[in-house]
Amino acid sequence: MSRLTALISRAKAKDKALGDELEREFKALASRRAFGLNFERHRPESVELPGRPVRRGDKVRVLPPRGTGTRGDPRLWRVTRLDSDGEARMAQITLIDAETPETADVAAADLVVVAEFRDFIYPGLVSTGRVPRGGDKPFHTVINGENFHVLEALTYTHRGKIDAIYIDPPYNTGARDWKYNNDYVESEDLYRHSKWLAFMERRL
Repeated sequence: MSRLTALISRAKAKDKALGDELEREFKALASRRAFGLNFERHRPESVELPGRPVRRGDKVRVLPPRGTGTRGDPRLWRVTRLDSDGEARMAQITLIDAETPETADVAAADLVVVAEFRDFIYPGLVSTGRVPRGGDKPFHTVINGENFHVLEALTYTHRGKIDAIYIDPPYNTGARDWKYNNDYVESEDLYRHSKWLAFMERRL
């Protein structure tokens, strides 16, 4: 343990943000008991927030050119400046956690805001239609969204009003055509089942 503490201190001296994150993960692991079913930690989750206006300080990804089937830049950038010129608005972005500083000027329309799991977001529910039947009898609601954020929103909008929730996420199928990363854990990973349990643990 003392060796790890020393290494974390050295990391903090070079990169405080990285050192703090390593220390948080170390404390989380140290506080866990090694009995029963153990959930394995995995790489941080993130969700894109299309439609959310880009603001200074946001974490963003650069979208691929429109009309192409290529994947976008998976790296995370921070918006450091915005030049407001209507539709031709430009953003200056800086690469997050880069060993050597890297900046770029990109059209704000080519950016999508990204929230990592630990970031606060304030999701809202928007009605897209309804099929009224049965008058005042109990009814069903179908919600399409990232399950963690939907469940978080329901604690504010529907607390005490729900009898049951059926979650049907198409997780761990290996499909790559979903908005979020459905190929999250490598099929050859010996801890893949434990990592998926960790993924779901946060939501449950």
